[in-house]
Amino acid sequence: MLDRLHNAPELPPEIARRRTFAIISHPDAGKTTLTEKFLLHGGAIQMAGQVRAKGEARRTRSDFMQMEKDRGISVSASAMSFDFSGYRFNLVDTPGHSDFSEDTYRTLTAVDAAIMVIDGAKGVESQTRKLFEVCRLRDLPILTFCNKMDRESRDTLEIIDEIQENLAIDVTPASWPIGVGRDFLGCYDVLNDRLELMDRADRNKVAESIKIEGLDDPKLAEHVPAHLLEQLREELEMARELLPPFDRQAFLDGTLTPIWFGSAINSFGVKELMDGIGKYGPVPQPQAASPRPISADETKVMGFVFKVQANMDPKHRDRVAFVRLASGHFRRGMKLTHVRSKKPMAISNPVLFLASDRELAEEAWAGDIIGIPNHGQLRIGDTLTEGEEIRVTGIPSFAPELLQGVRAGDPMKAKHLEKALMQFAEEGAAKVFKPAIGSGFIVGVVGALQFEVLASRIELEYGLPVRFDASQFTSARWVTGPKAEMDKFINANKQHISYDHDGDPVFLTRLQWDIDRIERDYPALKLSATKEMMV
Repeated sequence: MLDRLHNAPELPPEIARRRTFAIISHPDAGKTTLTEKFLLHGGAIQMAGQVRAKGEARRTRSDFMQMEKDRGISVSASAMSFDFSGYRFNLVDTPGHSDFSEDTYRTLTAVDAAIMVIDGAKGVESQTRKLFEVCRLRDLPILTFCNKMDRESRDTLEIIDEIQENLAIDVTPASWPIGVGRDFLGCYDVLNDRLELMDRADRNKVAESIKIEGLDDPKLAEHVPAHLLEQLREELEMARELLPPFDRQAFLDGTLTPIWFGSAINSFGVKELMDGIGKYGPVPQPQAASPRPISADETKVMGFVFKVQANMDPKHRDRVAFVRLASGHFRRGMKLTHVRSKKPMAISNPVLFLASDRELAEEAWAGDIIGIPNHGQLRIGDTLTEGEEIRVTGIPSFAPELLQGVRAGDPMKAKHLEKALMQFAEEGAAKVFKPAIGSGFIVGVVGALQFEVLASRIELEYGLPVRFDASQFTSARWVTGPKAEMDKFINANKQHISYDHDGDPVFLTRLQWDIDRIERDYPALKLSATKEMMV
């Protein structure tokens, strides 16, 4: 990433108090529950929903799609803004399920830090590893939260060891658990020398905090049973010898992660983690762009679209573009240039998100995430500026791993199907390819569950039942190269050629042999499994 922190300019106070971060984890580590508790502590909601609870209590605020509510999983990234102890938090909850990882990858281009949630019993799981690699590519600072400590979990040093070995990052304890499972009492706050005690009776209650003078303070014995206190002192002594102390610069460089222990469902450890983000987290960072990077302290407004969500409000056929502001002070009604089309756009109804609720945004600053309702003008990767021709770079689109044909249940509604598919393609929910020969569409996704989500959304949002059929093709590659070579290649391989929703040619393949053949016969052409979403 850019040399971002060592010689960063002083930011205006409004921008300096912004903290924009994503929450990443393997499915079921408790990410959405943690998001709920963040909103609770930020005063944004009165009572946190639960992913698995009954009736009305189960409605988590950050899962707004019908399918998310039915299954208790997140399948779409959602953004929330709220204030907490003088800081403005912009939090993005991402899907943990690997079938939706592309949404998560794109979201990570719009944040300055990430919180990695780990299950205390399961440790580092496969999806955590994948997402961590993306953070590593972007040098994102990472805070770790080890969740579910009130259930039977692994030895603390063993968990830390596993993170260090699997993810090749130094770990420093920000807190240390006292007891595990049924004996879990709370944590010793290493950074602030405090004892945090968990209240098991009220899940929405903030933990009791007792200020102490180090581990030898006699006050400790009043709250912690002797055998657990002895164990805590032994373990912390060992940890201090084996693990590095907290170093903010190493954390901001992405080489060290502080770890907090807690139980999100019991609201325990959440406030300490939030304090940590506020106190140590990065301010809005420079954004990679062409022909030059964008710095957060610039006075002109610049922002980029990292996600498009259609039909968030089922009563209106709207599309909301999620825009991360990279610089400046945005005010409602401003005219911004849409760099791809070179046309001005008046942003008259920008919204701030609180999960599924929205409010009109009168103003926003660099680091904030706002929603711009539009009818398809804005796409993922678009840049909005106050006139300058500058384009944000590095927002990826990945080749699909599964391809299927799609047909409307009612053949008379083929036109409606095309409209629905194009909308999902622009949203980044699927790749839609129009074959050069024949009719119909081929839909490509990263994971099988996406086909189910698409079918359910097309039916719910467009009243259109659809069928997916097996396709003869197994993968897709974008093709680029000199025009003469491209024309020759397309004419010779018509049965393999399709066009994506931007009109770019795509080579659909059955076997690796197809790719090898093209690379051998057309050395001037480039076959690519990713396409940068910038125009």
